[in-house]
Amino acid sequence: MTHPFRCGFVAIVGRPNVGKSTLANALIGSKISIVSRKAQTTRHRINGVLTREHEQFVFVDTPGFQTRHGGTMNRMMNRVVTQALADVDVIVHVVEAGKWSSGDAQLLPLLPKSGQKTILVVNKIDALKSKNEMFSYVNKIMAQHPYSAVVPVSALRGVQLDNLLAEITERLPEGEPMFEADTLTDRPMRFIVAELIREKIFRLVGDELPYGCTVVIEEWEENDAGVRVAACIVVERDTHRPILLGAGGAHMKRMATEARQDMVKLLDKTVHLEVYIKVRKGWSDRESTLRELGYE
Repeated sequence: MTHPFRCGFVAIVGRPNVGKSTLANALIGSKISIVSRKAQTTRHRINGVLTREHEQFVFVDTPGFQTRHGGTMNRMMNRVVTQALADVDVIVHVVEAGKWSSGDAQLLPLLPKSGQKTILVVNKIDALKSKNEMFSYVNKIMAQHPYSAVVPVSALRGVQLDNLLAEITERLPEGEPMFEADTLTDRPMRFIVAELIREKIFRLVGDELPYGCTVVIEEWEENDAGVRVAACIVVERDTHRPILLGAGGAHMKRMATEARQDMVKLLDKTVHLEVYIKVRKGWSDRESTLRELGYE
């Protein structure tokens, strides 16, 4: 029996910090989206590609839909989420097991009313104490939206991901692959490297540094021997600089070292990384500046 090839876009959406990027990376099998314990780590629409014998999934990892904070950057990120929902073949709505907030509820009006292409994914199921607790939790959500399937998972531990892929496959349209079989993302490597550095910032000084920082790759020189990268961390205030540097530059050294180690694994080459800081006041509140810095 000949299996038709299926290919399509799959949006992974949800409120901030429910594990969307962890799920995207686990499904793809490679680190494409950055993760941290801080909400709103993902700021861009990132397409990650998984190709199997009969399917190609193009996962769209989106920023968390933001309802608590305003600002130009958050409005732009919310537009990314809304656009992704309109463009895709399947929607994976990720929630955190046992937790439901106004942020989860405010995403529901954006989902297709029929629910035919929408899958509810309950992540972090290892946090629940009993199956009865899961049953009650899911019933409350299903009463608010007619999802076509419910899949409990643990993205961090890789639990039930095959079942989730099977549910997504049933909803993908037949069609030819859009990417080569070995493609992991449609984002350029410069973008992925900038995100890796930003992840280290969030993990190391996320509690001290507000969200007013981003990373720009200003130089990239690559040859057979290795890669030389110059990365600029853009911050909004002079007071952010000492937070990033740390005592004696310790924070900056650690962030650069950890980012370089990830880059070596990703590129399979020797990496020389330079990281420095620039102050650009008010960058996150100007749409023209955000577009210049790569925000959609």
